[in-house]
Amino acid sequence: MLTGIPLFLSVLLSSLIAGYLGSLTGLGGGTILVPILTLYDGIPIEYATGASLISTIATSSGAASAYLKDKIINLKIGTSLQVATTSGAIAGSLTVTYIYSHHLEPIIYVVFGIVLLGSVYPTIKRGKFEVPKNSDPDWTTKFFQMQGEYYDMALQKKVDYLGVRWIQGALVMFVAGYVSGLLGIGSGALKVIGMDYVMNLPIKVTTTTSNFMIGVTAATSSGIYWAFGYIQPLIAAATSIGVLIGAFIGTKTLVKLKNKRIRTIFTILLAFLGIQMILRGLGIY
Repeated sequence: MLTGIPLFLSVLLSSLIAGYLGSLTGLGGGTILVPILTLYDGIPIEYATGASLISTIATSSGAASAYLKDKIINLKIGTSLQVATTSGAIAGSLTVTYIYSHHLEPIIYVVFGIVLLGSVYPTIKRGKFEVPKNSDPDWTTKFFQMQGEYYDMALQKKVDYLGVRWIQGALVMFVAGYVSGLLGIGSGALKVIGMDYVMNLPIKVTTTTSNFMIGVTAATSSGIYWAFGYIQPLIAAATSIGVLIGAFIGTKTLVKLKNKRIRTIFTILLAFLGIQMILRGLGIY
């Protein structure tokens, strides 16, 4: 493993790429950053996940502020779901401290890969839609005020939408928060699935709202990671700077892309990194 300035520069470059792709797909930088740092930079997974959490906070702050200006984020929906994600994050962080203290790191690699691959199917299934089909509102639509609109620059029209099934979405968010604490990521993949697949929100509303939510989830987990010594300042600093720059560039690209293209990028990344993480956990790669 590299040390000093070479390590800082290597992590900085990896983080810039991860931040760009993470903001573009709503995954957050961590989902892509952890596999890159562990598979290609040789950083132990406990430090990679710790740095990932810090970078996720930076990604969320940078991307969410830009998306707020574009008025695509749905703050009401995102805020209402934060209770579920932060509760899950605390449970996941406490679980991972047990795993690391008992030297069971391969479990984290395998679980990481399974989570990524498990996200592929629902993404492909809905890939043919630019915007979701209209659904009849249920009681949660009115109670949580899950309606909204935004102007889609790629489609050159205003898109109106209705969110449904808040309860089911909140359950997915608890799992997303648990996985976030367990794997040191913002868990944007599961958040995207919860809002896109379960709650029937447009993919751009989903990805931008996910970017807003992952920062709060990561901040919850990072306190526990810091207390157990899983956050190294040099690695965390490089990842924060790189991911923030990459995320800023990504936000400028997202609004110009069509939803189908975003889904294609999302799916390819999930499959590629998921397979590699499972192989690493099994000691094959």
